[in-house]
Amino acid sequence: MDDPPVSSGAAERDGASEDLVAVVDARGLITAAGSGVRRLLGYEPDGIVGRAAAGLLAADLPRAARRQVAELRACTGEVALRHRDGSRIVLRLRALPLTDAGRATSWLVTAAAPADPVGPSDPTAALLSRTLVQLPVPVAVYDREARLVAANESMTRVMGQTEEEMRGLTLWEIEPSWPFDEYDRMQRQVLRTGEMVFQEEHGRAPGESQERSWSVFISPLRDETGSVCAVSAAVFDTTEQYWARRRLTVLNEASLRIGSTLDVTRTAEELAEVAVSGFADFVTVDLLDSVARGDEPEPVLPTGTAVLRRTAQRSVLEGCPEAVLRPGDEAACPAGSPSAQVLATGRSTRYRSGDPEIRQWTDPSRARSGTAGNMIHSVMTVPLRARGVTLGLVHFLRHRTPQTFSEDDLMLAEEIIARAAVCVDNAHRYTRERRTALALQRSLLPGRLSQSAALEVAHRYLPAGSGTRVGGDWFDVIPLSGARIALVVGDVVGRGIRASATMGRLRTAVRTLADVELAPDELLTRLDDLVLRLDQEEGQEEGQEEGQEVRAQSPEVSGEVGATCLYAVYDPVTRLCTMARAGHVPPAVVAADGTVRFLDLPAGPPLGLGGLPFEATEIELDEGSLIALYTDGLIEAADRDIDVGLGLLRDALRPATDLEQVCDDVLGTVLTRHSDDDVVLVLARTRALDAGQVRTWDVPSDPAAVAVARRLASEQLAAWALEDQVFATELIVSELVTNAIRYGAPPIRLRLICHDTLICEVSDGSNTAPHLRQARVFDEGGRGLLLVAQVSERWGSRQTSAGKTIWTEQRLSAREP
Repeated sequence: MDDPPVSSGAAERDGASEDLVAVVDARGLITAAGSGVRRLLGYEPDGIVGRAAAGLLAADLPRAARRQVAELRACTGEVALRHRDGSRIVLRLRALPLTDAGRATSWLVTAAAPADPVGPSDPTAALLSRTLVQLPVPVAVYDREARLVAANESMTRVMGQTEEEMRGLTLWEIEPSWPFDEYDRMQRQVLRTGEMVFQEEHGRAPGESQERSWSVFISPLRDETGSVCAVSAAVFDTTEQYWARRRLTVLNEASLRIGSTLDVTRTAEELAEVAVSGFADFVTVDLLDSVARGDEPEPVLPTGTAVLRRTAQRSVLEGCPEAVLRPGDEAACPAGSPSAQVLATGRSTRYRSGDPEIRQWTDPSRARSGTAGNMIHSVMTVPLRARGVTLGLVHFLRHRTPQTFSEDDLMLAEEIIARAAVCVDNAHRYTRERRTALALQRSLLPGRLSQSAALEVAHRYLPAGSGTRVGGDWFDVIPLSGARIALVVGDVVGRGIRASATMGRLRTAVRTLADVELAPDELLTRLDDLVLRLDQEEGQEEGQEEGQEVRAQSPEVSGEVGATCLYAVYDPVTRLCTMARAGHVPPAVVAADGTVRFLDLPAGPPLGLGGLPFEATEIELDEGSLIALYTDGLIEAADRDIDVGLGLLRDALRPATDLEQVCDDVLGTVLTRHSDDDVVLVLARTRALDAGQVRTWDVPSDPAAVAVARRLASEQLAAWALEDQVFATELIVSELVTNAIRYGAPPIRLRLICHDTLICEVSDGSNTAPHLRQARVFDEGGRGLLLVAQVSERWGSRQTSAGKTIWTEQRLSAREP
């Protein structure tokens, strides 16, 4: 037979050990019956003669048996018959075909009840039966039609129905809901394939009040021929294993998801997200206010009030209706409160419904929408501690999950928070160190740039958007003598505190060298020597840190210190701009008509290589031209070529009256994403002094020309309405022209410039620089420059290609507001 025989499992009846014998003719009618029919089916033999044999069947014959009958072949199998009282009984039938003289086929049917493996009086059978009934594991048996035959007490409790109520019904008929439809399908699959099926589920059974997790084993039951005649279902409660696996999963997720960034707030949010998706319904992360501000954690005293700041919160309900505070709000924990005790002691606590401490969580004011706050029944409060210091508190609450937090849940929460606390502390330390580095760097950069008559300047500085350390980009605007102004932009190699410190030293050195009035190429040469010395010192320090012997002579270059730089000086009188660069990106110039060009300056080597020359280039700029200086962080990016960045910069630059808006437009166009490097952008619009603001005279090399020079200067001051400056200016002109005639060389030139200050310059063809000295009592000379220094705001000298220039500046007090 290709199909298994009819399943067994009906109740046995007393005295059913005798065989049943009957003859069925070709029409299916019973023509003869033995006395066993009375004992097995409750009918009298003569009472069933003439009845249809199919009327005694309680279920259809198996398909294989029907096929064998149709083929007039003998067949054997278990068949469900209907007792006279209506009950079902399973007998093992054997049908033999009989052929009479007229070639009509009758059937000799014999039957007997299935034999017990042990006798009814066998004590082992009784123990086995009681074991099955009293087994704490729910067990049920289903027949060939997937209808329940028997169920033990545990199964009836789980299903919430008695065995009598469920007998003869399929699982779907017993409980027409998920997952019983799936179990019904699985039973029929086992009956068909003969292979055991295993299934795990988590939910609430019909007879249970709480959700549980269980494993279901549906196994085939076979008769002595090996055919599947029934199935058994055994259910094992795996709730503890389920929660253990879930806790392990949550712990694994915590390791993977918490600490993905070095941002304190984001780390706290990740902690809340992991906890809510794992085992809590509502989670809050509150940091100490000092930690939230980025400062060192303040100690929490048992008698003091702790101030917390809500950093993150998550709920299984949209919008966190349980929350009273919003992220960023402050909350005070008075002394003696549960939260204050956890902060002070550093020990976790767990509360459940009925504990007085849980009332603060079930207050109606906590429910902004719905009744989620009133349904809170279990709370855990765990301190957020790292490296022995308390950083804040984490609260875990349940209101939808019926189970209260267990001791295992508390251990899991402590394990997660122990890992998260390290991430929060790392983020906190990183934020503090980065803020310190930024503060140091910004303190080394110029603050508010003062506008001058030479240039209108706007700038932007953006620190690196990612990474653990800030860079060393810098810029400066330096007023020089003669109404000139210097622009400098540089980029130090490396990042962090050392780069910022190196940047500060270079910026100070540039200011010092600029005050000495060095030309751009000479200034870069001196700056290159300084970087070389700094690099050598860096190499010596690293060698000392590593325990290496440092030689006093022939220090080697470490390559740790280096920089690029561009230095430019603009003269508003001549409209000439002199530039030199040391490995820096080229500047751009925007003409008044909008034409943008990148100046082809000699690149020069980066600072720190040593021994290579720098070359200065002088260009004439129209009034209103725009000079753009920047660092490579503006135009370079990991996902594009530098030429693309230069093209974007060219498109963004334009002549405009508002330089601040141009700065914003450039950053918005060129920086498609936040740069991984510092970005410096300096825009300067050139101005030119009017011819009426500058007067120049050639002075003969004759002592008599001193008086003429004084008179010319006085007349010019009167024309500028600066009569109050005449006395001091005459003294300055007299001393400087006299020194040029006496100690200098022709040609001698006097120049007065009137803009923000009054500038007096005397130039001659000698390279001899003047020196201020203190004259003794009986010395006849040596007091001229001392007098000049006393009556002027500041003074100095600068070398030129034709000699030198001595200059002074005087404050225009009459023009002060």
